[in-house]
Amino acid sequence: MCGITGWIAYDRDLTAERATLDAMTQTMACRGPDTGGVWLDTHAAFGHRRLAVIDIEGGKQPMSVEQDGRTLLVTTYSGEIYNYRELRAELTSRGHTFRTSSDTEVALHAYLEWGESFTERLNGMYAFALWDPREEQLLLVRDRMGIKPLYYYPTADGVLFGSEPKAILAHPEVRPVVDAEGLAELLAFTKTPGHAVYKGMHELRPGHMVRVRREGLTVKRYWALEAREHTDDLDTTVSTVRGLLDDIVARQLIADVPLCTLLSGGLDSSVITALAARGLAESGNGPVRSFSVDFIGYTENFKADDLRGTPDGPYAHALAEHVRSDHSDIVLDTTTLMDRAHRRAVLGARDLPYGLGEGDTSLYLLFKAIREQSTVALSGESADEVFGGYRWFHDAEAVKSDTFPWLTALGINSFAGARAGRRESLLAQGLLDKLDLDGYREARYREALAEVPYLDGQSGHERRMREVSYLHLTRFVQFLLDRKDRMSMAVGLEVRVPFCDHRLVEYVFNTPWAMKTFDGREKSLLRAATVDILPESVSQRVKSPYPSTQDPRYTEALRAEMKQTLGDTDSPVRPLVDTAAAVEAADTPGEGFRSSMEVVLGLDAWLRQYGAELQL
Repeated sequence: MCGITGWIAYDRDLTAERATLDAMTQTMACRGPDTGGVWLDTHAAFGHRRLAVIDIEGGKQPMSVEQDGRTLLVTTYSGEIYNYRELRAELTSRGHTFRTSSDTEVALHAYLEWGESFTERLNGMYAFALWDPREEQLLLVRDRMGIKPLYYYPTADGVLFGSEPKAILAHPEVRPVVDAEGLAELLAFTKTPGHAVYKGMHELRPGHMVRVRREGLTVKRYWALEAREHTDDLDTTVSTVRGLLDDIVARQLIADVPLCTLLSGGLDSSVITALAARGLAESGNGPVRSFSVDFIGYTENFKADDLRGTPDGPYAHALAEHVRSDHSDIVLDTTTLMDRAHRRAVLGARDLPYGLGEGDTSLYLLFKAIREQSTVALSGESADEVFGGYRWFHDAEAVKSDTFPWLTALGINSFAGARAGRRESLLAQGLLDKLDLDGYREARYREALAEVPYLDGQSGHERRMREVSYLHLTRFVQFLLDRKDRMSMAVGLEVRVPFCDHRLVEYVFNTPWAMKTFDGREKSLLRAATVDILPESVSQRVKSPYPSTQDPRYTEALRAEMKQTLGDTDSPVRPLVDTAAAVEAADTPGEGFRSSMEVVLGLDAWLRQYGAELQL
């Protein structure tokens, strides 16, 4: 896993631009703490920071393929190709020779053998650039589900790109400008594919590639979810899901560095941990290490709410005991969560203020602690999107609402929920009128619906649940994958997400909703496919999201910081805030304004830390 960046410029000599490329590459040091490198040619310049996971010595980058003294192809690559061994064997049979044992070199030779269609053969998570000096052509590629990030910024004579916006923002000709549409995207909680928030910048969509030549830039889709008739009966479907999971986890256990799992005690992470424990035991590499996040006093003083009915601790411990994992709890306190240095680090990792507050900070601190013992972690992320695990999948009101279901269920739309609970409730009315967040959400929703692939004759509830599944697999999951990537790579930890394997996603997406909920519960297929490897208490546990501290001192600390910000005449966020509402929030005890205060404080920190320019 790594951080990549680069610059293509057809009208200048980039061999004289080493200082700029070094600055761009250095921003990726957190993603690649082990080593770095640059490659410069007349019109192409690549930077790379490496987190060594496979072929520690041989996988250094940027990497090239040479023949008869000529450079045929160069790459700066981030990610893992899980079927690289099979591809390497096939390429060897076709006459290719390899000088390393890395999956990076396999990607290079796969492109030389099959051209742009090589993406059809890749199984993994990846984002990389390929430069062909013979054609003076750049190809940017992102994996099917968007597990690994990749951004690009077209210029007058080429393009800039990077794993994260900060790499592009380090270029002297790029400013951190955000217009009204960008700010609406940041606040709307819709995650529009391809939208990077910063003006002029784009996020490469999952399953897409960008080709850059002298004559311009073109975007091509190489993968998308398709509607296919599901002909398997229930028993076959359950068996197929299990077979896929066995194969996926086995592939993702390959690493030349210490590996672990993230364990919450929920169904998803427990399945991954149990399968990993089996796989490692069979290869003589067990036991599996597992890690959970907890908060001081959380389990003892837990109070159930609309989202979380049970604390994670007892279930995580039950699973750990069941599979005999080497388990550790990472326990956090409010002082640590509110530490300004930690909050600055989180913002620096994300490049944008998503307003998740301690939800991001706790994940960052969890990963930071894990990184002291492991370099790779397997996660249960995305199972809810694939198998239909969120409670709003099963909430008739949320499902029938003519918008993104999570907006209704979480009370994010202005017409859903009390004012105190809405993310934007403390922003000035003039700003909200200009942004028209409900109108923005409506437009993005219509765009998403227009993409949904249907089966002929599909109607009623099955048709609607296909839509709901598609919205989650192409929008909602991107929030979580981006968050997990940024928080983990900020500390040099590679997180793998087995449930995002495209074979599993395609298969379950086309499984009828009635079959996905055959026993009247959420994630029926996943539970049935793995019931033999889990303790009953874990297998039957109701979905509980990532934990959030219930310590009242955390909200008190937020209110104190809110008062300090409102009292600072130099605060850049003050013109964006409804002062009376913000004062009310800062003076109101309880949890009511917690999310809206996180949004305001996040915006303030971002405007200060990034010097972002708002063009509203």
